[in-house]
Amino acid sequence: MELPTDQLAVLEAASADDRRTVAQLSEETDLATAAVTRAAFELEAEGLVSVTETTDESVSLTDEGQSYLDAGLPEHRLYRAAIEQGADEHAVSMGQVIGAADLGGEAVDIALSNFARKGYGEIESGEITADPDADLGADAEASALEAIDAGKPVDDDDALDQLDRRELIERSERTVRSVELTDAGVTELMAGVEEAERVDRLTSDLLTSGEWEDVEFADYNVEADAEAIDGGKIHPLRGMAERVKEVLVGMGFEEMEGPHADAEFWINDALFMPQDHPARTHWDQFALEVPPMDNLPAEIRHDVEHAHREGVGEDGEGYHSPWGEEMARQIDLRGHTTSLSARHLAGVAKGDLEPPQRFFSVEKAYRNDEIDSTHLLEFFQIEGWVMAEDLSVRDLMGTFTEFYEQFGITDLEFKPTYNPYTEPSFELFGEHPVTGEVVEIGNSGIFRPEMLDPLGVECDVMAWGLALERLMMLVTGAEDIRDVHGTLVDLDYLRTEEVRY
Repeated sequence: MELPTDQLAVLEAASADDRRTVAQLSEETDLATAAVTRAAFELEAEGLVSVTETTDESVSLTDEGQSYLDAGLPEHRLYRAAIEQGADEHAVSMGQVIGAADLGGEAVDIALSNFARKGYGEIESGEITADPDADLGADAEASALEAIDAGKPVDDDDALDQLDRRELIERSERTVRSVELTDAGVTELMAGVEEAERVDRLTSDLLTSGEWEDVEFADYNVEADAEAIDGGKIHPLRGMAERVKEVLVGMGFEEMEGPHADAEFWINDALFMPQDHPARTHWDQFALEVPPMDNLPAEIRHDVEHAHREGVGEDGEGYHSPWGEEMARQIDLRGHTTSLSARHLAGVAKGDLEPPQRFFSVEKAYRNDEIDSTHLLEFFQIEGWVMAEDLSVRDLMGTFTEFYEQFGITDLEFKPTYNPYTEPSFELFGEHPVTGEVVEIGNSGIFRPEMLDPLGVECDVMAWGLALERLMMLVTGAEDIRDVHGTLVDLDYLRTEEVRY
């Protein structure tokens, strides 16, 4: 019997008495693991060896798990401090015990919850009592941390599961292939197996010499495992943004651009947002420690200030609230892309615009929001506006209907709301295809005279700000914004997800 070099080496290194892993055979034959695996499957197809697969799980400590191993679990530190403060004899103030345990931040909540879960004592009405008979040495989770750090196996699945939930360990799995000689393989080895002269590719030398007629070519196993190669591709959210641009351009809109960091004047003041509005504090937007903007257009700045102080028109009253040029010149990260609309309407971005006009942008905005399933610190906003004579609410709703139909979203809901810069104003809602939840997907309205007059606009302007991520959630069925954008997005999702519309 003749076999190719790699197959012969693997066959001779395999044993009929015990299974040898691909790694062991690779070391013994001095072949790459991929070559050993390929040869093993080829030999299995000939019935000379059997290949089995098992799953090997490895466990390692996270940085937090390592810190707890060094300093002690927070609940252990809390218990020891409680005992030192006499909580085994009488109730002690929780703050006193926490201070003695030197715990802070998230560690406090972690210590308190696990202290109660493990039965180390009771916490009631801000006071702690400790069980004097609690045995910290019997804590399976602490023992498991020590064993993992020492490279020893842990048989307590409950302890591992709990450590996994607490994100103190990382579990990883890998497939281990083992090879064993079959009776047929033993028989062939005893009868004698020779190395076959095979080539794996046709070369120019073989063609010119004519040797290609006499050599034996190796068979290609098209079903063999191949190395997965992940090439670069466009992020699914960026692909969705490009699709949105295509739709809006097809509806006759022109794209606009502008600075991510801009003066408060363009971000808020030009939108008739009072300077004492709660949304203009550092709790909601990001201020930058850079020199203020010194090139605000004087006439527009004067007219915007007058609108804030006195209002617009005979019945206008303004806000009668403080307005300072120093605040207007301060540089922030834009909390919405409506600052781009203000720049264009004022004629600063592209010069004076005559109606009718349609503009849009799909750009990032930044807000100091609390991160949850529908909010991030940065997000993409689909900004758009139409300047024309005699616009109505029906024009606005019709535009949304036409836009969202391009993405298969037909059941839109509108809810009246309040914006300082639009009247009337609407919030848009769409139904999530998986959860059935009605999700807010944007805000819109007709720009108020108090905004348009200082910018020199003498006709109607309807405008909107829509959430790109929430549009993508509706299209793909994702239930969490963090599944499509941000640092927590799964890499496999980025490699496999395609833009859908």
